[in-house]
Parts: sequence; C-alpha cells; structure tokens
Amino acid sequence: MSSSRQDYWITALVVVLAAGPAACGGDEPRDGDADADGDADGGGDADADEDEDEDADADQDVDWTPVERVFPDGFLFGTAIAGFQAEMGCPTIPPEECEDRHSDWYVYITAPETLESGRTHLTGHPPTAGPGHWELYEGDFDLAADELHNNALRMSIEWSRIFPEPTDGIEGFEALRAVADEDAIAHYHAVFAALRERGLEPLVTLNHYSLPTWIHDTVACHQDLATCSPRGWLDRERTVREIAKYAGFVAEEFGGEVDLWATLNEPFAVLFPGYVLPSADRTNPPAAMMAYAEAREVFVALIEGHARMYDAVKAADLDDADGDGEVARVGVVYAVSPVRPADPAEPLDVTAAENVFYLWNAAYLNAVCRGDLDDDLDGDAEHRDDLADRMDYVGVNYYTRVTVEGVRDPVMPELSPLTTFNPLGIEPWEDYPRGLYEAVVFVTEEFGLPTIITENGAADPADDGTGASWIVRHMTWAHQAIEDGADLRGYFYWTLMDNYEWNHGMDIRMGLYAVDRNDPAKVRVARRSVPIYGEIAGTGAISVELSALYPAP
Repeated sequence: MSSSRQDYWITALVVVLAAGPAACGGDEPRDGDADADGDADGGGDADADEDEDEDADADQDVDWTPVERVFPDGFLFGTAIAGFQAEMGCPTIPPEECEDRHSDWYVYITAPETLESGRTHLTGHPPTAGPGHWELYEGDFDLAADELHNNALRMSIEWSRIFPEPTDGIEGFEALRAVADEDAIAHYHAVFAALRERGLEPLVTLNHYSLPTWIHDTVACHQDLATCSPRGWLDRERTVREIAKYAGFVAEEFGGEVDLWATLNEPFAVLFPGYVLPSADRTNPPAAMMAYAEAREVFVALIEGHARMYDAVKAADLDDADGDGEVARVGVVYAVSPVRPADPAEPLDVTAAENVFYLWNAAYLNAVCRGDLDDDLDGDAEHRDDLADRMDYVGVNYYTRVTVEGVRDPVMPELSPLTTFNPLGIEPWEDYPRGLYEAVVFVTEEFGLPTIITENGAADPADDGTGASWIVRHMTWAHQAIEDGADLRGYFYWTLMDNYEWNHGMDIRMGLYAVDRNDPAKVRVARRSVPIYGEIAGTGAISVELSALYPAP
C-alpha cells in the first residue's frame, strides 16, 4: 500500500469536515434545476459520469465465459515494496545500521512531538517492528523467484541513505560520489546483483515519499509550517534542484543494473494527507491541516520535481542493463481511480464527479505528460515546454472507485473552486476490479503512453482468500485492457510481505507473505494467494479454472 490507498484524502474529508462549516454545502437543496452548467467543471473524463447501468452494459460487451487468458511475451509479473516500509526491523543487524535515521519519516514515527500530536495518528510501532528487508532481501528475492515465479520486482532507493548529509553546492558525479554513503551504495549494488541473479527485473522508484532530514525538518514543520526550516517540497527551488541531482547520481551509479525507473510515488499522497487533511486513515509529514496555499505550492514542486528528475536520469543513465536495445525508461507512479456520480441524473453529482476526477487523476498527469500546468487547480492550465514530453510510461496504482455527491459551492475554495462535492456523501472502498481497466484505458486514450500496474492489492490479514480473489479478478481486467488495445506492460502486486504501512505501522497487512512484528526472526509465512499468483506468473496466463473460480465482473 505504498500510498497505498489513493482514496486517503477522500476519507479524510469525511472525517475532518463532518462537523465543519465546509460541509454545509451538502445541506443545500439538491434541485435538478440547480445551476450546474459547468462553470466549476474541471474537464473530467467520460468515466467520471458512468453509472451502474452503463457498467453492466459494458461488462456485457465482454464474453465472460471462463477461458485461458494469456499475457504477452515480456509481460512483467512482480510485487512492489518501498524502502522505508520494508527495510527496517532487521533480525540481527543492529538498528543503527538497519534503520534509515536520516529520513524525515523515521523522525516522524519516532519523535515525541509527532508521536504525541493529535494530527499524526501514529500507532507508535517502533522501527524494529518492520519486516527487516535490509537484511533479509536475498531470502525475499528467493520467494519472489521460486514461489511466485516472478520476473520483476519494484523497489525504491532511499535518498537519505545515499546522501545522509546535504549536497548543496556539490556538482558532478565524482564530487557527489565522494560524499555519498559507501555502505549504502555497496548495499544497493548487492541488491541489484541478487535481483539479476534470480531473473528479476528491477523497477526502481527514486523517491517513495521520504525525504532526507536536511531537506525536511518534519517536527518543526509539523509544529509551525510558517517558520520551520528546511521545509521539504515547500522549499521548491532547492528541493527540486537537489532531488534532480540525487536522481542523476543514482542513474549514473546504478544505470548498468537498472533500466526501468520511476521518479516519484503517488504525489497526491504527499500533498493531501501532508498539507490539507491528515486523518486517522492517512497522514504524511508534516501533517499540516488545511494549508491550502502551501498545498498548491507542493503540487507544482512535485510536477517540476518529476520533470527535472526525468531529465537527470535520461542524461546520466546511458547503459542498457538488460540488453534489450533500450536504455533508461522513466515514468511516474500515480494513483488513478474512476469517479462516478451518486445519481447520474443529478447535474450537481455529475459535475462533482467530473471535478473530482480532474483534481484526483488529470491535473497532475496533464502537467507531467503534456506540460499543461494548472497551478491554482481551477481547470485552466498554461503550457510549459520545460515540463512537456517527459514521460516514457505511466505507473498506475489502482485500488478502488469512488462515488460522489455534488454541491453548488466549493467546500475548499482556498484550495480549488472545483471542490464541489459533499464530503458526507462520498463512498470510497468499492470492490471494483473493472476500475483497473478504466484507469489503464484513461491513460492510454488521454496520453497515448504505455502503462504498468505498479500497485494493486488488498489487505488479507485472516488469509481467507481475499488476496487470491483480488489478484485473479483484477488481472483478468488487466488482460482485457490489453485485448482492447492498451499497451500494458506489467503488473506488480502490493506487496511482497507485510510491511510498515506509514502511520499505521504494521497494523495493515497486505503482504503475500505474513510477517509477525513481534517475531524477532521476521519469518515470512505464505498466504493462500501465493500459489495463485505463482501459477499466473509461472504460466504467463490466467487458467480456465481460475477464471471460473474467481469470475471478474
């Protein structure tokens, strides 16, 4: 769950605004003749106003007779993990070596000021509760290769491990190499060698949320966003410059081992729970409440950050690691979700769905794929050439579809005039596997780019078959997207083993392998979904039997 649920900010709205004045718009009469002529319409996608009858009609267009569904040659079957979430908790390596103590997320989950705050919603689980992948990575890769029969793995490199000290004013690879942490570099080289030895193609995320403490003082910024320093993404020029420098260094150092890169993971999971609405469902450093102007600044910084990281990786990684004739392929990982109106006949609901779809899915991708930047989130973008054409693929994270009710006036006008939805009328967490298809088709049709499912998964703590059903049904729709012309190149399940799920600690358990946080050895125990995914990846197909056992529609 690298974000892992893209509806965190939606749920936060329900929690935070339930009793607040911003929710009052939901009490207005929902008159079908109300003015919903699109004045606040951000230009949503057709998926946004799709109702249940249309869903049913579309499903009828597919022959759902159980058949073998064969994926294309070269399709990537993998799992996804993230450095902060997976690495800490080593069984025998001392914590001071295993843990990344120069990360803002490490400070966030351990500092008394944030642990005791009412806005952070931290479990208090110590870093030692994590699954210990920093030490156990070879065994984890054995499971991925031998039991899951995967041919790829998504992971992240931690910026703060490579550069625990500031890199301001240091230019050029050799100068940066002199200040980089030798142990961290050696470790990641060993990780990539272990992946290659097992036939696992690495997809490497360069920044999976966490920032070095010399970039972001999470405690000070949590306490007072106006006076803290350094301020992370709010120090826009500096952070964009330094993260691009880091990305270029990593690309040159590891380019002979990695061809597939992702710049950032789920930018809106930084923005919304970090600067707008932290809640029990999700917080992110610095967990500032309703800092709307700052949120828009972070939005732009995360767009510029991707563009400059893309440029840096392309310039630095000139090696063809896998011998396929293509060097660095660089994308972004983004949480995409369909949005539907509660009542397709109600104009306010239709407009709300279009606006939420735009804010949630399109505004960021328009900027990083086309160079069309809507910096005040009003649906009116300006083109910037320095942002355009900097995307080789889009990594799609998909978990759910959301249903919304509309209101006449924006509930958060300081953030965007397009926030015309009733926070009390939002319905997240629909089990809707067809949404994966819709997300892929949206990217395909809107941007004409290849896609990779970089995350998709479900919590299965009771090991009751939820994970197995989820995999088959969602992968069936992934295959249907390919059948219908999408250039979908891979599927990465979230996640390989139970890990430290951000502010939830070890309480959300989405791993194919269970890990007991109280077990000092951090033994991996296979859940029932392991042989199911292993069969699909090993054969490159969803069998007739699995299609019949777990029907997709």
